[in-house]
Parts: sequence; C-alpha cells; structure tokens
Amino acid sequence: MSDTTTDEPARKASGATVPVLAFAGIVVAVMQTLLVPVFKDLPRLLDTTPGNATWVMTSTLLSGAVATPIMGRLGDLFGKRRMLVASLSVMVVGALVSAFTDALLPMIVGRTLQGFAMGAIPLGIGLMRDMLPRERLGSAMALMSSSIGVGGGLALPAAALVAQHTDWHALFYGAAGLGVLAIALTLAVVPESPLRAEGSFDLPGALGLTAGLVLFLLPITKGSDWGWSSPTTLGLFAAAVVVLLLWGLMELRVAAPLVDLRTTARREVLLTNLASIMVGVAFYVVSLVLPQLLQLPSETGHGLGQSMVVAGLCVAPLGLTMMFTAPVYARLSARYGPRTTLLIGLLVIAIGYGGGLGLMSAAWQTVVTSVLLGAGIGLAYSSLPALIIGAVPASETGAANGLNTLMRSIGTSVSSAVIGMVLANTADDVGGVAVPTMQGFRISFLIATGAVAVGLALAFFLPRRRPATTTQLRASSEEDANLARAEQALAGRPGTGTAVAGEPVRGFRGRVLAADGAPVARAKVTLIDRHGRQAGATLSAGDGSYALAVPARGPYVLAARAAGHGPLAHSATYTGDDHPVDLDLSLPGETVSA
Repeated sequence: MSDTTTDEPARKASGATVPVLAFAGIVVAVMQTLLVPVFKDLPRLLDTTPGNATWVMTSTLLSGAVATPIMGRLGDLFGKRRMLVASLSVMVVGALVSAFTDALLPMIVGRTLQGFAMGAIPLGIGLMRDMLPRERLGSAMALMSSSIGVGGGLALPAAALVAQHTDWHALFYGAAGLGVLAIALTLAVVPESPLRAEGSFDLPGALGLTAGLVLFLLPITKGSDWGWSSPTTLGLFAAAVVVLLLWGLMELRVAAPLVDLRTTARREVLLTNLASIMVGVAFYVVSLVLPQLLQLPSETGHGLGQSMVVAGLCVAPLGLTMMFTAPVYARLSARYGPRTTLLIGLLVIAIGYGGGLGLMSAAWQTVVTSVLLGAGIGLAYSSLPALIIGAVPASETGAANGLNTLMRSIGTSVSSAVIGMVLANTADDVGGVAVPTMQGFRISFLIATGAVAVGLALAFFLPRRRPATTTQLRASSEEDANLARAEQALAGRPGTGTAVAGEPVRGFRGRVLAADGAPVARAKVTLIDRHGRQAGATLSAGDGSYALAVPARGPYVLAARAAGHGPLAHSATYTGDDHPVDLDLSLPGETVSA
C-alpha cells in the first residue's frame, strides 16, 4: 500500500503544534476517569441499580476500543487533522448529552459518544510523524503517547474537587469546554497532513472488528456481575473467537483492509502490541488500588482516611511524572533505541510495584509509588509508537497506532476486571458493606508485577536496532525496508511492493548513468522531501533503471551514489498529475532529461 494525496503539502508545523496535539490527547484521556470520583454514587444519582450503573463506564470503554483503529484508518484515508477534529466534536456532543440528563439511557448514549474520542491519540501521533523533523519526533510522540496516562492521572484530583463542591453535571460541562478549546486550537495551529493511503474504507471490516471487540470486551467488563462461568459470559467469549477469526480471514482477502494483518504479524509489531497489553494492565492497577487505599477510613486498620480530593492529589504525580518523562525518553531513545527504553520503563514499573508492596502505610508513601510508576509507565508508553512507526509504512501510521492504542485499552479492561474480582473476593463484610483488605491490595500489586514480567520477556525478543537507526524514526526504518525490498526484487523475486526497473509510479523514474552514458547498476537513489527528511530509497536495476514513489506533490531532491562514482543531488518537482516524472541521473555531472 503506497501513499498518495489530493491535498497541497502541509505548511510547516509551528512550535505550538506538539503542545496542542498533546493537549487534545489529555482532554480525550480525561473522559476515561472523569466519573471515577462519583462512580459509587451513580446508582443514586441516576436512580438505577448498581449493575445498570456500570454501563456508564463500560460504554465509554467499548466505544473507545472500537474507535481507535477505525478513526486511525479514516485519518490515513481522508486526513488525520480532519478526523481528529471530528473525534473531538463527537466527544463534545456526548459531554453535553450527559450534562443535561439524570436518566440512565441518555447518560449511556452520551458516554458512548465521549469514548469515540479515543481515536485522537493515534491520529495525533500520525500527524507528528508526517510533519515534524526527526530531531523533534521522538519527544513529541512520547508526550502524545503518554497523554493517555497524563489525562487520566490529572483528571482524578480535578474531578474530585469539582464533584465534592459542585453539582456533578459540572464535570461534563467542563469536559465539553475543554473539547471546544482543543478543537479551536487544532484548527488554528495544526496543519493537515498531505499524506493519504490509497484504497477505500473497509466498512465490512469495521463492522466485523466492532462486533468482535464488543463480544470480547463485554464479558471482560461484566464478567464479575454475570459470573465468569455463566453461559452468557462463556457464550460471548466463544462468539468473539468465531467472529474475530472470520474477520481475520476476510481482512486477508481485502485489497485495502481496515487492519493490515500481514503487517501486524511482523515480529516487531506483534511483540510491541502484546507488550502494550501488559503495560495497560500495569497502568490501571495503580489507578484502581491507590485511590481506594487512601480513602478507606483509618478505623479499618489499613485505610489512610484521606478525603476524595487529597486522594486525587496523591495519585496526581502519576500523570505529572509521565508528562515530564517525554524529554528523558527522547534522550534515552536517541542513544539506545526505543527497545532499550521500553525495557528500562518496564524495569522501573517493576521496581515501583515491588517497592509499593511495603509502601502502603502513609499518604506520602503512595506519592513515592505514584512517582516511580509514572516514570516507568511514561517511558514504556513513549516507546510504543516509535516501535510501531519504525515497522510500518507511512500510509498505515494511523491504523497501526490505532491498533496499538486498542491493545492498551484491552490491557486496562483486563486489569479492571481482574483487579475488581480480586478486591471483591478478598474484601471483608462489615455490616453488609464489602471493605477492601490489605491482602487484596497486595495481590493486585503482585498481579501488576507479573504483567510487567511478561512485558519484559516480550520486549526482550524485539529486534535490536543500532542507535543511529532509531534516531531516524521516519527516515531510516523505511529506507532500510525499501532497500531490502529492492534487493529482493533485483534478485528476481518481484511482487514485493518496491518500484524498480522502470515500473510506473506516482513519482520519479529514469536511469542512473555514468559520465560516459553507461548504465550504473545497484546505485542507491534517495528521495528527500522539502523538510530535509528522507521520503524513500531504492536501488537501480541492471540497466540502471530506478523508480521512486512520492508521498505528496511538491519539490524534492534526488540524491544518487554508487561505488566508483561521485555523488549527485538534483532538485525536481512532482506536480501530482498521477504520471511519473522521467528523470535520468548522471554520475558525476549534470542531470539529463529523459
């Protein structure tokens, strides 16, 4: 699948682009924890049963899981900024629907609409990749990826303060206001990416994935209420397996699938996505355990007796630390690569949970635990998009990061279900009220540590990369892949997707010639865009022919070099009329129009 475009190239990203995209990510993440401070009061507030009230949280989770890969793919096809604004607009509508109701059904509808905004995270990462120079890309993607945790961590004390002192509907008015502000800033500051994926939107694939995810996540989130061995729970799990298998078979037969499963099955992509699930599990455990521990009355013997607001403030360093790890990640990744940074992050998480087992007797100890876990989770989350981007073509950035964000959501869903079951089964019955015990909290921390251990094992088997490659997230990884495909094609294995030997492309083609006019075989031809970034690379065939596709219309530089010849750099413009520009390159000396 190659890139194409129907738009003019994006204007240069300003210094405010990254903060605005990160702010949009934080606003979206707020939706996930917005109602945590009032969750236990929802049955009374909505005049419904506790079982029905859980749908207010479950609906947001399900819609967010469905939206992330779908919005990512739509962004690849029709424009990432356009879909980012659409995601935020749906969130604003959903927040206003919830703000004006006290009834269960409209509240669930509003919360479902709010969950669709989760697609903004992969869209923001995709925009950064398309626009930013590689020296800024690492820290920018780290901040965007961490915004999920930052928003969730900062929302807890803010939501607690609002819920404690005003009407709870003010939470939704505030969320809608933040969404409107994020839309305005995005339209004013963030340019549209010119990159587009070829093909059409895979509607059957989207419907199949939606059905499979709902069938899978629904019993995970409701299994404790229905019973894990109940016919409903087991039946939904079985149906999910069947639907997802059929969906996978269908996607393998589609020319432009919603999710490219062949790309997803690559070692680096597969292991990164599996590790993402483990990081999601680890992240959500601390969000579930520490607020309960802090707010339990001290009369229980292990509760810390803090108010809702103080509890939120003690957990807030989790999000703040994640925010401040972005520049640290950029330095570590530039020197050692995202794989090593992921391993370091997972080790820090393990230290945080291991130490946290003995740091539960005072409020300040929970702050220490939050800081350690925030640093580790921030490093881990920051590494994931870099690993994904280094392994997929530019045309699949949105969909691939959407799938990775989905993996994190699955991790948090599994974490919520498992930890909820552990805390319920270990709770003491005090006057008909289930009181969580210290045993349950420590078992939860041990489960998180086990998930981190699995994540470490998965990350250890990720392919190693030289630091020089990992600092060029956009250019080098794709250049290496393009050259490898060109090597295969030149070796007589066509069909690899690399344009060689005069194959028509939307871009440039021609021959590489020596000064005497003789063809030069296996010359390396590199395409450099107007921002100075490598946009493609290939090798010339035996007759000197080459072909390079371009991601967008506009000016480029073609640089050619070969053993025994001097280098050449030539400026050329692709006008975007769907026809290749014929251009011969002479080494050394002038270029010759074909």
